[in-house]
Amino acid sequence: NAAADVEDLLNTVTSNKKFMYSGFYGFSNLDVMNFFEEAGLAYKVERGNRVFPLSDHSSDVIGTLQKKLREYNVDIQLNTRVTDLIIEDSICKGVKVNNKTFLADKVIVATGGKSYSATGSSGDGYDFGKKAGHSLVTPSPSLVPFVIKESLCKELMGLALKNVSITIKSKDKKVYSEFGEMLFTHFGVSGPIIISASAYIQKYVGNEMKLFIDFKPSLTNEQLDDRIVRDFDKYKNKQFKNTLDDLLPKKLIPFVIERSKISPEKKVNEISKTERGQLVDTLKNFQLTILGLRGFEEAIITKGGITVKEIDPSTMESKKTKNLYFCGEVLDVDALTGGYNLQIAWSTAYLAGISV
Repeated sequence: NAAADVEDLLNTVTSNKKFMYSGFYGFSNLDVMNFFEEAGLAYKVERGNRVFPLSDHSSDVIGTLQKKLREYNVDIQLNTRVTDLIIEDSICKGVKVNNKTFLADKVIVATGGKSYSATGSSGDGYDFGKKAGHSLVTPSPSLVPFVIKESLCKELMGLALKNVSITIKSKDKKVYSEFGEMLFTHFGVSGPIIISASAYIQKYVGNEMKLFIDFKPSLTNEQLDDRIVRDFDKYKNKQFKNTLDDLLPKKLIPFVIERSKISPEKKVNEISKTERGQLVDTLKNFQLTILGLRGFEEAIITKGGITVKEIDPSTMESKKTKNLYFCGEVLDVDALTGGYNLQIAWSTAYLAGISV
């Protein structure tokens, strides 16, 4: 996020915010932008202050980092799986790769979490942490779509809704609400507001959870009723099922009609005020049942990881094993979607880097 100051950044962190003070102040979002700009990457700021490469190719970010590595003569060993840390008397002395040994003055673990295993994040960083005496907050997938019980999601698959608002309740207690964009998928719901919600509802998974969608959040119940009266007036001799096209996407209409309990064949001039009330309620509180979250393969990030109490927040060095450092998503720190998890990775990596 381009315009965020450090306090804004801290407010996006959903686990262990205090741990990130030194990191964010030491290497902020502005420092990241300066780093890439000086390295020759042109960028642009889009809505919501999100920063992207001018070319829209994420490969340009990778290319820029590779160029910097070449400048500093960094030796990269490709297709080389680290199998173990070499630790003697609580001091890290290097790593093992299959049967070879690489000795080193300092070792930084930057393996990522467990999401998107195709990128190489298999969760082995957690094993390295345990080997070095660290405890682990159990990893779980986060920033991930929801699985919904009702089969209508499958029939609505691909339908994107803009400007809706959602509320999530666990046992009648409101646990999350947000306004924005969402999407129906073959297994449930996804899209920005759903993905963000997943960071908050983790602890309620396993309990009964309900998702309420308000299709018309900018209108009060009264205003929505007035709007419906106007539409009914416009289509006064038509059947109910043919009068909602101005109000809703076509795919959604049959499901709203079914939930409103008004006969689709009924002429709109015969619909009572009570029935209109049922329609308003359906549009403002469309209820779905959350069964759970999708798995690590679809998760943008991993919640959980190496316990931050055992890491020095100003250097990223392990408090259990000397000369060993951890940074990025392998740590139990995560944030909302919007580039903030990348910022955590860059800020913690910078501290580890200058510390070694």
